[in-house]
Amino acid sequence: MTVHEFDVTTDRLRVHVRATAALADGDQAPLDGDQATLDGDTWAARTRDLPTVILVHGNCSSSAFFQGLLERLPAGHRAVAPDLRGFGDTEPLPIDATRGMGDFADDLLALMVALDIDRADFVAHSAGAGAVLQLAIDHPERVGAIVLEAPMSPYGFGGTRGAEGAPIWDDHAGSGGGTVNPEFIAALAAGDRTAEHPHSPRNVFRAFYVAPNFSGDDEDLLVDSVLSTRTGDSHYPGTVVPSENWPGVAPGTTGMNNALSPAFFDVSDVAETPGIGPITWIRGDVDAIVSDASLFDFGHLGALGAVPGWPGEEVYPRQPMVAQTRAVLDRFAANGGSYEEVVLEGIGHSPHLEVPDRFLELLTGALAAAREVAADRTS
Repeated sequence: MTVHEFDVTTDRLRVHVRATAALADGDQAPLDGDQATLDGDTWAARTRDLPTVILVHGNCSSSAFFQGLLERLPAGHRAVAPDLRGFGDTEPLPIDATRGMGDFADDLLALMVALDIDRADFVAHSAGAGAVLQLAIDHPERVGAIVLEAPMSPYGFGGTRGAEGAPIWDDHAGSGGGTVNPEFIAALAAGDRTAEHPHSPRNVFRAFYVAPNFSGDDEDLLVDSVLSTRTGDSHYPGTVVPSENWPGVAPGTTGMNNALSPAFFDVSDVAETPGIGPITWIRGDVDAIVSDASLFDFGHLGALGAVPGWPGEEVYPRQPMVAQTRAVLDRFAANGGSYEEVVLEGIGHSPHLEVPDRFLELLTGALAAAREVAADRTS
């Protein structure tokens, strides 16, 4: 399946996308032609009769992470994968962290309007889940089925306790831009594509984005995707505020990682959002980034002795990210929604890369279920 790339001008920013479409019989939709001249209007006009899937990437990546999945799009659908602001080739406008993932949710809505997409199903990877769930809360009429792939907690990343996501400190210390390894930031800024430095993007990808011993033919493409991350106060990781609370840093007000901080981010209201779904939650059981023992969570790092001065489990526990997601989705189900949790053994943070056949099977099933739900609602 041919994947096309083009820019879409929205009323908020210029968005770079990857897009494709597969007819019901599995044939390529009529998109052949000069890649340089294909644009959003042409793609939308030639594929408008197909249901839409929007694929939203996570932190320190881009739409290139979905290249393989787009090439194997389930028949009878069209798909578009945008680069979020600050990543890939989308216009790098600054990120207002005080809105949580609001900037990204509004950008997705603007993209849908520009492409004349009334409602779509979504695949949301990692931090991309935050953007999609915020969009669902703000505009539930726009959001159908959601495949949450290794999603971040609905209560943000870092600095919360318990399944209810209560903040540990009033200033949310232990979350935000100051929690990122500065050597990784420097390697991103330098465009380091080697495996010589332990914190190079290539080594970070191998150690955290996928399970140990993963081997893929497209590693260079994926490393380039990681390297497309814009660094600095307005983007990744964002500004840092000193704190008197352990571990000594609190979130600032701009940039990606501050937008993920529980100081500003909370999408647990999705549990009370009617009309969306069904939701399929797919996660690997050896995910090193999103888990109840995340190697990116200061509570867990402190317990391991990797960050000095940890005040102990009673003061600063590990963030139970999986338990927090499950609690919110259980509330969603209790309120009439539907969700399924799928746990993949031996798989890390990127199931669609690690077990593409299984992920495609799950996605195809989720889209079929969405069509059944949509038919029931209109009958």
